[in-house]
Amino acid sequence: MTTPLRIAVVGSGIGAQHVEGYQAAPELFQVAAVCDIDPQRGSALAQKYGIRESLTDFSAVLGRPDVDVVDLCTPPHLHFQQILDALDAGKDVICEKPITGSLAELDRLEEVSARTGKLVMPIFQYRFGHGLQKLKFLVDRQLTGDAFVFNVDIAWWRSSDYYAVPWRGKRATELGGALLSQASHALDMIFYVLGTPRTLLARTATRVNPIEVEDCAAIAMEMSDGSLGTISVTLGSAAQISRHRFTFRDVSAESNTKPYANSTEPWVFSFPEEKPNEQILNALKEFTPQAEGYEGQFRRFHKASTRSEPLPVTLEDARRVLESIAAVYWSAESGERVSLPLTRSNPKYTHL
Repeated sequence: MTTPLRIAVVGSGIGAQHVEGYQAAPELFQVAAVCDIDPQRGSALAQKYGIRESLTDFSAVLGRPDVDVVDLCTPPHLHFQQILDALDAGKDVICEKPITGSLAELDRLEEVSARTGKLVMPIFQYRFGHGLQKLKFLVDRQLTGDAFVFNVDIAWWRSSDYYAVPWRGKRATELGGALLSQASHALDMIFYVLGTPRTLLARTATRVNPIEVEDCAAIAMEMSDGSLGTISVTLGSAAQISRHRFTFRDVSAESNTKPYANSTEPWVFSFPEEKPNEQILNALKEFTPQAEGYEGQFRRFHKASTRSEPLPVTLEDARRVLESIAAVYWSAESGERVSLPLTRSNPKYTHL
């Protein structure tokens, strides 16, 4: 019989989507408590989803013996210390992006996780969409041929009302801008399929709202396999879209353009000279879809944590994204093409 993991969700904003993900798998998870510094918001979340406990003190969460996993949905600047505290309290941790504000902090998390023997899983739920999973299925079976180029567009809209939340748009509390808070999922999707980046050249700008961090970016990237790509990001697009397009020797794969769900179906797979590749088509017939989004990541977490298997998203996955964003910021500031991985001597190693 499967024993449900007992979860405490900290933060009632995006935390509501996390609760829904857990409750979609009641045989695997029990949300034991929610925690929010605003008692009204926390109570409203608990009441809506039938959760018995609503707390306001994070230390009270850490002291509860009926909590196995602390799920952090708090503002970015709180993540690092809260993860450390949870690990030292003997809890496994799931954390929304960005998991930290620097590579130095990420190194520290890896050390403490190893010392305590407790797990830390970053959230990158987009990678489990069925469309992207189909492409990953083909790549893992070496059916796509060499990667040539990729093209990514993140064109979203954020009004001044969005930045009325006190911690948003400020470097000290949001830690970064559109790249860190909005486009990090898009970057993870690229790296999930193609691996690690080798070099990049980038420009960033703040053009949409009067905030302290970037809301526009353009990136040219070279991957370790030699493939090339472009990434454009803006938070000033009236028509909101997300798009990923990957071009391989034997197939091209293009996502839908739903702004917050483009890793899901439908994806279009096209072949050179419009000649169907029977090997690829037959492989896609063998693809077995699993749960998507938060539910998909949480189900995979339960399997990994209870069977001592690798996590579905790791700190190394978070490092690839964080390191690439740090490199973008350094390239934008210095005007230089940046090689990866970054060294500890790079100014962006300790602070984005």
